[in-house]
Amino acid sequence: MPAQTDILITGGGLAGLTAALHLQRAGMEVILIEKDKYPHHKVCGEYVSNEVIPYLQWLDADPAILHPSRISTLQFSTSSGRSIFTRLPLGGFGISRYQLDNLLYEKFIARGGTVIQDTVSNIVFEKDLFTVYTLHEKQFTARQVIGAYGKRSAVDLKLKRKFMQQPSPFLAIKAHYSGEFDQDLVALHNFKGGYCGISKIEDQKINICYLTDYSTFKRYKNISSFQEKVLYQNKHLKDIFENTTPLFETPLTISQLSFGTREAVTDHILMIGDTAALIHPLCGNGMAMAIHSAQLCAGLLIRFFKGDITDRITLEKRYLIAWNQQFKSRLWMGNTLSAILKKEYLAEKLVSGIIRIPSILPLLIRKTHGHLINVQP
Repeated sequence: MPAQTDILITGGGLAGLTAALHLQRAGMEVILIEKDKYPHHKVCGEYVSNEVIPYLQWLDADPAILHPSRISTLQFSTSSGRSIFTRLPLGGFGISRYQLDNLLYEKFIARGGTVIQDTVSNIVFEKDLFTVYTLHEKQFTARQVIGAYGKRSAVDLKLKRKFMQQPSPFLAIKAHYSGEFDQDLVALHNFKGGYCGISKIEDQKINICYLTDYSTFKRYKNISSFQEKVLYQNKHLKDIFENTTPLFETPLTISQLSFGTREAVTDHILMIGDTAALIHPLCGNGMAMAIHSAQLCAGLLIRFFKGDITDRITLEKRYLIAWNQQFKSRLWMGNTLSAILKKEYLAEKLVSGIIRIPSILPLLIRKTHGHLINVQP
C-alpha cells in the first residue's frame, strides 16, 4: 500500500524545508522527499536578504544561531574594473547552504517530520489525489504535492514543462575560500560572459560563486584556465583569487541553467523556489525568494485544508496571483539587468550613469528585493 499524507513535498532545499516547517507548525501531515543526505553543499551565492528574518524567527529557525556574516554594503564592478559601492536598503547575511539547509532539516526532524531519501521519478494527479513514484519503487499518495526539487529535473520532462524545451546556456561554479575580505560586503564583479558574487559566510569563510555562458567556458580546458584567462581580466577578481586559498578539493558546478519565469502551477502541483522561477544571481535574491515562495504556498494550503478556500481551482488561482504580485517584477528586472550586463559597453554606460546619479543603484536593488515578510500562519 502506498504511504499516505496530506501534503508531499518533492525536494528538500530552502523552499521545500521552509514549507515543511510552516505546514508542520499548522498541524499538517507532511512527507518530504530529498535525494541527498544532509548536510550537503549546493551551488549558490549564499547571500540572503534580511527580508526573510522575521519569518525564519517565527518558524523558530533563526539563522543567527549559525553566526552568519552581516552584510550591509554592495560593491559592483564592470569587466574593465570600474566599481561603485552602495548601502543595501535592508541589508542581508551570508550563510552556507550546508549550514542553513541542515538547520531547517534538523528542526523539521526534531518536531517529528518525515524525510525520505529518494528521488521522485513521476507525479500523477487523478480523481483529486496525487500519486508520487520514486526511483526506489516507492509510492505515496497525497492530497497536495509541492514541487521544490530545484532548477531542473527528470520530473520536468514528465510534466512537459515548457522551459525544458528552451536553451539552457549557463554554467555556475562555486567554492569556499579562506583569506581577507570585508565582513560586511557582498561584491558583484562582471567579466566577459558572466558575473561573480563574493561574500563572507559563517566561520570567516568566503563564498565565491560565478555564472558564465557555456559557450565561453568551453574554449578553455579547465576551471583554473578559465579563471586566469577570463575572470582575471577584472582586476578585482584577479586580486581575490590570487589572495585566497580554496577550501574545496574541487569547485562545485551545475550546468544547463536557464533563468526567468516558469509555470508556478503545473498539473495541480504548486511550484516553489527555483522550481517556480530562477532569478539571475546578479540580483542576489534567489535564497530569499525561495523562502518567501514557501511562505506564500504554505499559507494558502493551510487555508485550503481548513476549508477557507473551498476548491482546488481557487487555491491555484490565488497562488498564481500572490506569486506574480511578489516576484514577477523582480524577475523582469533581473532579466533586464542581465541583458544589459552581457554587453560590456552597456555595462560601462550603466556604471557611468550610476556614478553621476548615485541614487540609481539603491533603486535597482529595491526592484529586485522584497519587503520584510508579513508573517501569517
